[in-house]
Amino acid sequence: MLFIGTTSSKKGNAMNDFISRYQNQISGVITGFDRLVFRGNLSLNHETGMKGYLWANGIAWKDYAQHVGEVSQRVKQASLASMEACNRPIRYLTGGKESKEEMARAIAQQDGITSGPICAFTAVEPCFTWRVTGNRQTQKLQLLRSMRQCLFVYHYWIDAVFGFMSARLQTWFPFALYVYMNGREWLARQMDQVGLSYQRHDNCFPWIEDFPRAQTLMDEQLKTDWSGSLDACAARAHPLFPQLFANYPMRYYWTSFQSEWAMDIVFRDPQQLRRLYPQLIHLGMVSFSSPDVMRFMDKKVSRKGATAGPNAHEVVSDLKVRSEGVRIKHRLGKNSIKLYDKAYAECGAVLRPEITLNAPGQFRVFRHKSGQQEGPMQWRPLRAGVADLHRRAEVSQKALDLYCTALARVDDTTTLRQLTAPLEKRVRWNGGWVRALHPFEANDLALLEAVNRGEFTINGLRNRDLKAKLFTAPSATKDEDRRRSAAVSRKLRLLRAHGILRKMPHTHRYQVTENGRLLLNAILSAQRATSQQLTTLAA
Repeated sequence: MLFIGTTSSKKGNAMNDFISRYQNQISGVITGFDRLVFRGNLSLNHETGMKGYLWANGIAWKDYAQHVGEVSQRVKQASLASMEACNRPIRYLTGGKESKEEMARAIAQQDGITSGPICAFTAVEPCFTWRVTGNRQTQKLQLLRSMRQCLFVYHYWIDAVFGFMSARLQTWFPFALYVYMNGREWLARQMDQVGLSYQRHDNCFPWIEDFPRAQTLMDEQLKTDWSGSLDACAARAHPLFPQLFANYPMRYYWTSFQSEWAMDIVFRDPQQLRRLYPQLIHLGMVSFSSPDVMRFMDKKVSRKGATAGPNAHEVVSDLKVRSEGVRIKHRLGKNSIKLYDKAYAECGAVLRPEITLNAPGQFRVFRHKSGQQEGPMQWRPLRAGVADLHRRAEVSQKALDLYCTALARVDDTTTLRQLTAPLEKRVRWNGGWVRALHPFEANDLALLEAVNRGEFTINGLRNRDLKAKLFTAPSATKDEDRRRSAAVSRKLRLLRAHGILRKMPHTHRYQVTENGRLLLNAILSAQRATSQQLTTLAA
């Protein structure tokens, strides 16, 4: 369990064995929130609140449909009025294939927007709302929560404090509101204000003039008045809100719907990370078991690897090939930890372990009972409210420290490329030249898999043994059988020339050498990891 004290990313990094091991290669570390998604909920989410609103405004059941339709139009018009006043583009989107954020960033770049409104999008999407329907048993009208399609308004703007951000407003009751922001975007604004030089690559910083000072700025983000800042975002996206609820006052209750806490480990020399990263990926896929991932996620695990408690989830680890590189992700329920190489630049390269929390209750913190400031403290589920964002930061950092400490076990003495490089060159053996061995091509890989079979470990293998593994169908003629034997002899000569096989004295048997065993295990393990990756992507 994690004891919650004061937030300190420096304290967390001190317990991070990975950073300690590679500190001579690392120019700096930045930890903090990356993507943050807040959700604003009203008491209209509950039947009691919705009935209270209708009663306070004198809306009869029979007039409900007309009322909510009229209100929805007013909410939409009021929400878009600020964009129209600034002459900013408003677009209706018929499909969801294109990234709205990318479109908004393109508009900002095209129009040279550095502050203020950028654009607005509208789209019809599914949502939960209320409807009035008849109850056959009671012969009365009733209010039911159901799924339907309604119009959403997306606002994009560049904030003076937070930088590029957006909001998504549901124009039908109960007017759910989502606010999106990015901690790295925010950090760039902070560094600009204090005159701290940096180089930015997409959403990370391969070089910062003063990493400790930048970390101090990022720690200050946790001291934000979240409710006040998010209420200001609500006023921008939903300006009709005060007027609409004048007779039945309420406020948005803000929760952290999704958070991504990232640790950017910046290597001075990009080649050092390029050399190390494939081994980290291999370690994460092959060596991290389900109990390991559960421990990273603050789950109690028995000696047999079983989790305690009723809310057990299956652990799923997978690889994904992106345009920027390869990332590994470990999922436990709705939460996940992932690792990817974020950026390569001349000034540095960024390795980013990151944890995404969609279900904070999976973690436990030592706190008072909800609504109480005094009394006994106990281990309780982490809450989603913005009041617990500092606690969310602490458990996220602890999880990444545990994950990075496990990554510190990586064996980086020799890379797979270094191991196999001599094989991929032709060699001179017994007075003649022997071709290169290509361990990841189909024919040579099948040969390596055959000689590495367990039944050949003790007594070795003969020409006929290898022939039976490489040619599954029997020979049709004696001439064909002799040609196959000759082909296998050439393959045995190839493996002997490259030091993978040696001839056992006074026999016709061959045995894998010690160095050959090391090479075969490394090559075949990498091949299995690649096959698992392709299987996951196909699924």
